[in-house]
Amino acid sequence: MTLVAGVDSSTQSCKVVIRDAETGALVREGRAPHPDGTEVHPDHWWTALQAAIEEAGGLDDVAAIGVAAQQHGMVCLDENGEVVRPALLWNDVRSAKAASDLVAELGGPERWAEAVGSVPVASFTVTKLRWLAEHEPENARRTRSVCLPHDWLTWRLAGRPEVITTDRGDASGTGYWSPITGSYRMDLLELAMGATPEVPRVLGPTERAGTAGDAVLAPGTGDNMAAALGVGMGPGDVVISIGTSGTAFAVSDTPSRDPSGTVAGFADATGRFLPLVCTLNAARVLEAAARILGVSHDRFSELALQAPPGAGGLVLVPYLEGERTPNLPDATGSLHGLRLATSTPAHLARAAVEGMLCGLADALDALKIEPRRILLIGGGARSEAVRRIAPAVFGRPVLVPEPAEYVANGAARQAAWVLSGKPEPPEWRLGEMARYEADPTPGLRERYREATALVAGGAVAGA
Repeated sequence: MTLVAGVDSSTQSCKVVIRDAETGALVREGRAPHPDGTEVHPDHWWTALQAAIEEAGGLDDVAAIGVAAQQHGMVCLDENGEVVRPALLWNDVRSAKAASDLVAELGGPERWAEAVGSVPVASFTVTKLRWLAEHEPENARRTRSVCLPHDWLTWRLAGRPEVITTDRGDASGTGYWSPITGSYRMDLLELAMGATPEVPRVLGPTERAGTAGDAVLAPGTGDNMAAALGVGMGPGDVVISIGTSGTAFAVSDTPSRDPSGTVAGFADATGRFLPLVCTLNAARVLEAAARILGVSHDRFSELALQAPPGAGGLVLVPYLEGERTPNLPDATGSLHGLRLATSTPAHLARAAVEGMLCGLADALDALKIEPRRILLIGGGARSEAVRRIAPAVFGRPVLVPEPAEYVANGAARQAAWVLSGKPEPPEWRLGEMARYEADPTPGLRERYREATALVAGGAVAGA
């Protein structure tokens, strides 16, 4: 049996899976936590990776390794390859003004969509580099190279070689690499920083990034691209992933350019493209509501299913940490329609689930794709309430694959693909999918839109 390893270095933790390269069968796994916060020193990722590898039984018998990680994070290195400052993560919104400034300076959102397939918001690396240049000019001057979390971890596993590498999927989230042309836009990097630090070499889907001991290193990729590989997406599939962030994405043969900025025109990890809509607030909305109610996740799910569809008119706007889609970095969450009859734990639990899912339903609509299948994955998809309420919000059946670490699985599948030398990734059996259906909830999304319009108006007025 030939073994491969997949790594998922996410916002909250590091997961490592060891799988059979031919069948995808899970052999062993491990995990370790990451510190909280929207800026983290990369050394914490490395420490967590070593701990997760140890819990997974080590990598001595592994033939190839793939690393996937959270997108967009800004890792700045000095001339000696040392980290200049803690990495700003995708969910750090301090660069919101930098994003709007950059959009204006290039001539508007249409120019950005044409240049790199996406309109930058605070999540994108390019905006964080502008923030660095404006607020920490000495650190900006010390920066000799810039890379992303998965790039840095792959580089460390490879023994810190002279050249750092990335892949087209993760590079497409920087704001200065174009999936349309397949090349860097160094002029946009200079627009952001006033300088052009070194950037990683972009590898093809099956190129090798080096070796870690006797194991081959795959190019790696961003977490959403790895999830697409891990869940085995096909044409017409839409994946809705409920993790720290919420995402809706599909695989496409052509690049997308959305001047509204709602759809990010990413590349995927196979040579194709991955139009994607991302919300900042997903599973943590459920965690926050459960914390307010003082109940476990299982009890929270039970409460949500006890309330009527639509929660009696109670609407929760889930912008607990600002929002990316719509682009409202300074917005806050709010409750609307609170009455004596809806002042119960069950109604609040239901409103939290429905509010989070309404945001993802808007993301699904923005893709403008009539899906063949909707696949629901991520930690939030393990909630029975989420599974049963999702089809009522989306207005379509949903399929829920067996719970698994799909980002880490995708990274492992990429590693197996690199070993195989074949034109397409290996076919792995994913297990059974549960199908959930429900009648659409009348008036729910209309009430949600009315409530979010009030929040958006307040955020603009307070800006």
